[in-house]
Formats: sequence, structure tokens, C-alpha cells
Amino acid sequence: MKTLFWAAVFGFILCAIGVVWYVLRKFREREIAEAARAASFLAATAGKTRMVEALPVAEPVPAAVAPAGDGLAQQKLLFEAAHKAGDAGEPALAIQLYARLLARYPATAFAAQAQAAVDAQKRKLAKA
Repeated sequence: MKTLFWAAVFGFILCAIGVVWYVLRKFREREIAEAARAASFLAATAGKTRMVEALPVAEPVPAAVAPAGDGLAQQKLLFEAAHKAGDAGEPALAIQLYARLLARYPATAFAAQAQAAVDAQKRKLAKA
């Protein structure tokens, strides 16, 4: 009976050590992945003095590739999403959404408003 008890205690200790080892290994892997992400971000933004310069530039979509059904509803959705992102304190996302709107629909009725909003969002980023 004593042997069975000590075997159970020994098995429990081995399991506990295995669980701790597994958790520590996963923690180290996450730290390494986090460091790699941080390094790639810093490498991408190296030499940029302002946040606006570090933003990725959205490439315009040619008019021939623009999605079918260039409806006003789609333009309005993009404009409203960009406006809400700007109001939510996400100027970089707002700029990207406005750029997508202007790239997909260069002759949109929202073009003047979108360009003015982009300028305002860039000023917000420059102040930050």
C-alpha cells in the first residue's frame, strides 16, 4: 500500500514538472515571436521621423479593375466607415479607408470631402 501511495505521489510530481516545462516553453516561444514582430516593424519604419511617413501607402486600383456595381451605396459605406474610424481615434485607418474610396471611385461625389478629411487626419497624426 505504501508503494502504491509513493508511486502516485511520484507520478503527480512528474506530471506537474511536465506541465510547468510545457508552459515555460510556450511562453518563451511567444516572447521570441513578439520580438520578431517588433523587429520587423522597426525595420519597416527605420529612418521614418514621423508616423505619417511610416504608414503604408495604399496603391490605387485601376479603373478597369474597379468592382462591378459602382453604386453610391458602396461609396457611402466606405465614406462612413472612414469617418467613424476618424471619430474613434484611428486616424491611420481612416486615411487608409479614404484612400481606398478615392482609389476605387476617383469620380465620386465624396471626393472633395474625403480629401479634406484625409488632410485633417494627417494633421492629427502629425500632432501625435
